[in-house]
Amino acid sequence: MKLGELRPASGSTTKAFRKGRGHGSGNGKTAGRGHKGQKARSGGGVRPGFEGGQTPLYRRIPKRGFNNKRFAKVYAEVNVEDLNIFEDGSVVSAKELIEAGLIKKEHDGLCVLGTGELEKKLTVRAAKYSKTAAEKIESIGGKAEVI
Repeated sequence: MKLGELRPASGSTTKAFRKGRGHGSGNGKTAGRGHKGQKARSGGGVRPGFEGGQTPLYRRIPKRGFNNKRFAKVYAEVNVEDLNIFEDGSVVSAKELIEAGLIKKEHDGLCVLGTGELEKKLTVRAAKYSKTAAEKIESIGGKAEVI
């Protein structure tokens, strides 16, 4: 088989369906838009959520209470076991974790979680620590610095 002999699988490609190209095309005259009305006009149609004048669903359902999602802080999370890739005695912060590929972005700060075991004495600089993460870092002789 040569490069010029390659063809798509039969039935996988269809000819473009050209609207408004006369009766012979099978979709001439009104081109699938029907007769008159808002959807037949150029630029016509209704906005998303419009229900023909009936009060739309997003206005009918009750909206109660406060949701913190818009204002909540998002932390880049890393587990204690992931810190074992660093050399003994090194200082670990968000910058080093990004370079190592453990996190993609710092967001609102770094949070260290306590999953796994730490085998190296490290100085970790983060915005938050879980209780077990701080204990594991300090039990091995490292430092858990809050920035």
